[in-house]
Amino acid sequence: MKEASQSGSRVRVAVQTPAHSGISEPLTYITPNPLAAGTLVRVPLGQREVLGVVWGGAAAEPEGAALRAVSAVLEGLPPLSEGWRDLVEFAARYYQRAVGEVALAGLPPQLRELGADQLARRLARKPRAVPDAAVDGDTARLPTPEQAAVLAELRSGDAGAFLLHGSTGSGKTEVYLQAVAELLEADPEAQALVMVPEINLTPQLEARFIARFAPIYGAGAVVSMHSGMTNPQRLGSWLAAHLGRARIVLGTRMAIFASLPKLALIVVDEEHDPSYKQQEGARYSARDLAVWRGRREGAKVLLGSATPSLESWWGSRPPSDGDAGGRYRRLAMPSRVGAGDLPTVRLVDMTLQPPRTRLSAALVDAIAQRVARGEQSMLLLNRRGYAPVLACGDCGWKSECPHCSAYRVFHKIDRSLRCHHCGFAERVPRACPACGNLDIAPVGRGTERLEEELAELLVGVQRPDSEGGGPVRIARIDADSTRHEGALAQQLAQVHDGTVDVLVGTQMIAKGHDFRRITLVAAINPDGALFSSDFRAPERLFSLLMQSGGRAGRDSAWLAAQGSRAEMWIQSFHPQHPLFAALRRHDYPAFAEQQLEERRGASLPPFAFQALLRADARTQEAAQAFLTAASAAVDDLPEAAAVQRYPAVPLAIQRVANVERAQMLVESESRVALQRLLAQWHPRLHALRRGPEGQGIIRWLVDVDPQAI
Repeated sequence: MKEASQSGSRVRVAVQTPAHSGISEPLTYITPNPLAAGTLVRVPLGQREVLGVVWGGAAAEPEGAALRAVSAVLEGLPPLSEGWRDLVEFAARYYQRAVGEVALAGLPPQLRELGADQLARRLARKPRAVPDAAVDGDTARLPTPEQAAVLAELRSGDAGAFLLHGSTGSGKTEVYLQAVAELLEADPEAQALVMVPEINLTPQLEARFIARFAPIYGAGAVVSMHSGMTNPQRLGSWLAAHLGRARIVLGTRMAIFASLPKLALIVVDEEHDPSYKQQEGARYSARDLAVWRGRREGAKVLLGSATPSLESWWGSRPPSDGDAGGRYRRLAMPSRVGAGDLPTVRLVDMTLQPPRTRLSAALVDAIAQRVARGEQSMLLLNRRGYAPVLACGDCGWKSECPHCSAYRVFHKIDRSLRCHHCGFAERVPRACPACGNLDIAPVGRGTERLEEELAELLVGVQRPDSEGGGPVRIARIDADSTRHEGALAQQLAQVHDGTVDVLVGTQMIAKGHDFRRITLVAAINPDGALFSSDFRAPERLFSLLMQSGGRAGRDSAWLAAQGSRAEMWIQSFHPQHPLFAALRRHDYPAFAEQQLEERRGASLPPFAFQALLRADARTQEAAQAFLTAASAAVDDLPEAAAVQRYPAVPLAIQRVANVERAQMLVESESRVALQRLLAQWHPRLHALRRGPEGQGIIRWLVDVDPQAI
């Protein structure tokens, strides 16, 4: 391709460059006519032609610099707003990534492939109509006094962040719906963004929003954005939002980068959920970016949770002596809708049970009683598969993965040993590969095995005649049982219509689902997180248990008609742990206070700020040597004294797919000092990667505000 004539306007264009190219800023191109910042263009990059975003004008290039020309302008699309570009620049700077990488990741994949003519044809299409059945009206309910008080505070408050601490079943979704309704009614152009942590929570939320708003604003007023959609669907949703046709965008963390030129409200449901933190590429927190974007756009941000993250809880603390308080306003809805009680928590001391007891007799009896009354139960075990490992009792062989420092999980349903880290799978051997012993056995338990054992223990228990009679019906929902398209929706529908008596699953079933007939929830073996080396483990466990317990007794009228009570059972070998004491009282504030005191004493977040520098290499020695050299490379920086750099260590799972992984924790009580050091570290890391210290290094990355250490 010939170089362009140097006459014309110079523009900076953000393009997606290779991660380790060292190019973090937009590149300069020539264009015959001036282009507005935010314009989408196609430009040459190496031997390819790629999508780019005009980032503004450029200063004159050095004498003799040869610039290439913009290939095409994507006409018909308004430029991406200044607010959107500011969000991308902030995310790139804070999370230590290239501007082009973040900008292009925020655009739908199909847009990157379209030429100007193809885009023009796509824009000429009429939006697909939604079937009438999907837009049946959903009348706004009269808010409870607590909901009305929250809505009044939102209405009266200025733009900023609010933390809605509402117990499970308190009606947070109805608050979201009414807040959006008030916004759209007050401003004919305003747009709202509503985020959920996982794809499987999107359909039920989408159904409620379409039912509520489509009859008023049209079927295309509500669109979704998540990675489970096809590329054409994602492009259609993005265009509808960018052009202002969509008034409401529902999505997962990727939706934080949606182009919403009239954004006035952001809702982050289940704001505590770790799924809001991206774990590949630019490792951003969608929740934290939502707060930043709301401040930049002058929009209100509503963070909702029954178990807020400790960072958000601390950030919403009320003023006290010598403390100005947090940046967020805290709103409370402690009561369940319909005056229903939160489930009674029952602890089963497994040290008092007979040896090798998996499900206590009392729990099995309680489940049987619920089945006989036509009620549903839910068992939570956060480990899929049949058993975590297959082992030989004679020689000690275990089903280790040859490519990872982890065991392959035994899946009985297809007789396979499968690594959940690299995906390597094999058929279960007929005998021990090491000694030939025929007696190899599963060790431990996953959801498959729990489902099988439960069926054996409930043999003879009958459903009531009103439910069709017959034996107990057990269903399992986890990543294995929902692999096929539509499987999750079908299984959830069976739970909702009463076909299922007992639901077994992983944390997929613990969040957000409105199961109206579940009256008993049981957590099986949750002790692993009590003594984890990860300081966030107790917070995640408390949240998971409270959220899963909240699935029980959500329909207080039906529960009263049954003459039943909602219960949560927890089987533990450490029932005296303080975490369970707070859980029995449903006392999140007490748990949060205790955890915050521990973190303050140890100078852990939110009282300090962290980043991880990680290296992947062919050998563990090479990975750690690179990190050690990286630490020494910033000794001369003024910020080095204010930033603690810990020694390099292997990750907990140090080898995945034959790649050795090591990490180094970087920590400071000053966010500014940490960010300044990271910014100056970046070019030195690129230089190290190209030098002798980078021999054997496959990749390195910086993870700011890591969620797991």
